[in-house]
Amino acid sequence: MEAIINTIYELLWGPWMIYGILIVGLIFTVRTRGVQVRFLKDMFGQIFTGKKSDAGVSSFQAMTMALSGRIGTGNIAGTATAIAFGGPGAIFWMWAIAFIGSATAYVESTLAQIYKEEKNGVYRGGPAFYIHKFTGKRWLGMIFAIAALIAMSFLQPTVQANAIADAMYNAFELPKWVSGLVVCVILGAIIIGGVKRIATAASIIVPFMAIAYILVAAIIIAMNISEVPYIFALIFKSAFGAEQMFSGMVGAAIAWGVKRGIYANEAGQGTGPHSAAAAEVSHPVKQGLVQAASVYLDTFLVCTATAFMILFTGMYNVQEDDGKGTFIVEHLPGVEAGTAFTQHAVDAAFPIAGFGTIFVAFALFFFAFTTTMAYYYIAETNVAYLFDGKKQKIGVRVVQIVILLATYFGAVRPAAAAWVLGDIGLGIMVWVNVIAILFMAKPAVLALKDYEQQKRMGLDPVFDPRKVGIKNATFWEK
Repeated sequence: MEAIINTIYELLWGPWMIYGILIVGLIFTVRTRGVQVRFLKDMFGQIFTGKKSDAGVSSFQAMTMALSGRIGTGNIAGTATAIAFGGPGAIFWMWAIAFIGSATAYVESTLAQIYKEEKNGVYRGGPAFYIHKFTGKRWLGMIFAIAALIAMSFLQPTVQANAIADAMYNAFELPKWVSGLVVCVILGAIIIGGVKRIATAASIIVPFMAIAYILVAAIIIAMNISEVPYIFALIFKSAFGAEQMFSGMVGAAIAWGVKRGIYANEAGQGTGPHSAAAAEVSHPVKQGLVQAASVYLDTFLVCTATAFMILFTGMYNVQEDDGKGTFIVEHLPGVEAGTAFTQHAVDAAFPIAGFGTIFVAFALFFFAFTTTMAYYYIAETNVAYLFDGKKQKIGVRVVQIVILLATYFGAVRPAAAAWVLGDIGLGIMVWVNVIAILFMAKPAVLALKDYEQQKRMGLDPVFDPRKVGIKNATFWEK
């Protein structure tokens, strides 16, 4: 069984997945004529313009809901791992995939807005909805919805809860069952309140945790300000093999930068569109641009903050991909790649004993907690796709119970298999979504042209799908 599971994992997350998403991002960059550059001002300008309604949340709340899923343990451990196995040059490729992936994020999130529905007084949307409405085949939407439901409610939460419990135990020797119980109580209080309470919590927690994390990184950079030119040179030269020490790691830098970049920014994974659909906007492109901005914020701020803390303090190892465990750089002998790099980096910068361990423990708590919160919202949205009426209410309640049980189980009992099984569920979601949006991008391109034309006329864009030839956008038709 283990061999079968690992084979499925390799098929789903092999080179075709990694480089396939990169190619899709390039295609969308061309088809939208560089939306992530041409509309940079609008990407950030629209964040604070949308207002919430009885059925929808504001653009800012929808973006923080998406960021709560994007900003997770991968921003700390994933970035450190990219450096450990790809060298400093991997950071450049993380930036590159974020730039390219923002076009993908625009397409999938705009599609989610175009094909969203109002169900039980709340906006719902995402890959299951737009796949079904575009193709007219409900069974295709159900494939995504079922994979998302299993991965987001049962498998992935165990991993996040385990990261929280480990961090709290390492920092305070807090028993894991206590961490699990506390997380379950707080999570339960939020998710029982539905999408509005999730949006409110995300709009408070996400900016707070991101700003605090970036502030610590900024202090470390300021303390080493004279090293800024050297660190940037190290990243760029290593990315292209011009740095002698890492000259043989160009392939590894690309591979690890792309892999960890995709995992961190989630562009193309089909997770971000769920929250994008919840926003109250007058035109789908507005929220598509906001979600593209969230990819920039995730990678260029949070991932970069982690990278700079590690590189400026020199608290990292780089291992050669030779199958022998040879180290090119070994500044931290015996330290495993991942979160420990960041902990050592903060400890090295601040002379307060144990500050790095405690600070990173709290950062991991907030990052992993809000990611679990995002998982629940995605699961709830796919329940709303699969069921109506009383069945939907029962389904939502079942998902709430399952995700709380999975969270507690993950905290008290490490389950290595959960990582693989969770990634298999996520992998199915990604494959279905990426293939779908590759063939479904036309409505997002047409909507962008319509938005651009109205902006040129000095109007605040308002969407009418019939004028641009988009069918089955029933919410907007009404």
